[in-house]
Amino acid sequence: MTIEPFRLDVPESELDDLRRRLELVRWPDELPGVGWSRGVPLAYLQDLVAYWRDEYDWRTAEARLNEWPQYTTTIDGARVHFAHIPSVDPDAIPLVVTHGWPGSIVEFVEFAKLLTDFHLVFPTIPGFTLSGPVREAGWEFKRVARAWTELMTRLGYQQYGVQGGDWGAAISREAGRIDPDRVIGVHLNLIPGAGATSEPTPEELEPLDPAERERTWASWRRQQGFASEQQGYADLQSTRPQTLAYALTDSPVGQLAWIAEKFATWADPAAPIDRDLLLTNVMLYWLTRTGGSAGAIYYERAHASYWGQPSEPSRTPTALLDLAHENFIPLRHKVVDSDNIVRWTSYPRGGHFAALEQPDVLAADIRAFFRA
Repeated sequence: MTIEPFRLDVPESELDDLRRRLELVRWPDELPGVGWSRGVPLAYLQDLVAYWRDEYDWRTAEARLNEWPQYTTTIDGARVHFAHIPSVDPDAIPLVVTHGWPGSIVEFVEFAKLLTDFHLVFPTIPGFTLSGPVREAGWEFKRVARAWTELMTRLGYQQYGVQGGDWGAAISREAGRIDPDRVIGVHLNLIPGAGATSEPTPEELEPLDPAERERTWASWRRQQGFASEQQGYADLQSTRPQTLAYALTDSPVGQLAWIAEKFATWADPAAPIDRDLLLTNVMLYWLTRTGGSAGAIYYERAHASYWGQPSEPSRTPTALLDLAHENFIPLRHKVVDSDNIVRWTSYPRGGHFAALEQPDVLAADIRAFFRA
């Protein structure tokens, strides 16, 4: 039950080791003209590594993160790191905001400033960065959701809201399912499993209006494109995360490439993510040696007893912020069977990393939902 203060203070020897590794990088060759079709382009990564080695300032980023009150506590055998930023309003709603993969609490550095009227809790998923590595198997998203309910009990909150995207969405929705008497609302910027996972049939399409029919086809096409061109990272982490861990833990350039590809290709192409924020996010994985253990959440889900079985519908009031460039297009006629949707906001910009890409839009939607 003990909660201990936490402060980032990376030894200079760790930074010296990183610089040496960046100076000794061995580059692969590259076929001409392939662009992003086979992964991260050589010139893109060389430029990013040069900036990381020669200009990026970890100490500035470290000081920025240390502006937040941060803590650790042990829940169900795992060391859980979290930031806890109380509002000046004692009656503010407590809100747990959960990151996904390959993200971290770095995503919320600027976003947090827009939600000062909430008591904010930013936990790090067990196995990820400052909550890792875990020391036993089985940390799939339902176990994480149970840990979050315990965390909020330890912080003294009788009721609270939850928010998330990516794995944070799965964890937040599950918290609403298992703790409905305390979770007053679930706000998501992605709904797992809400897209067209199989080709639409005439029977499925017949009761839909024309706009929803076209959305269903668009969801299927995007899902097919993702499965054929981008699914490899998830398949590898679902089956052989330990083999991948050696490359991510030994090579900072390998860790950077593994994460940078997702930040580049999953975000809205019209608004690239700031490279200092990207590198700070990568630094948390590198310094904690958790590239492999973070990816293992895919393995744990794929090997959980419930995998492939339908989940019990959630009765907790739920809101969705539907950003246009998110990988998975959610379908209303599927979501109504699994979630108690009371607010659905579609926005023409933004992608997978909502708090980084559209912080103002996300904050406004969260505020409007919980005020209701």
